[in-house]
Amino acid sequence: MTASTVYLGQFTHEHANQIAEELEGAGIEWWAKNPGGLTRFFFMEWGARIFVDQARLEEAREIARRIAPDGLKRRRGQE
Repeated sequence: MTASTVYLGQFTHEHANQIAEELEGAGIEWWAKNPGGLTRFFFMEWGARIFVDQARLEEAREIARRIAPDGLKRRRGQE
């Protein structure tokens, strides 16, 4: 069964790689979306967006905060 995923945040590629490694180690399902060239140019996308298993979001946030304490970027409208 595939887990429902939710948005964790947008991170630099270096931080995203470190977070992904930690998520793997913790057994948390995740996936990332990297911006393409045109997206980076037109929409100023600067890093990878990471999505994680909804049931383990808080654990994933702790991992992300430890690796990139200033790197949790949220979408508008989210607290």
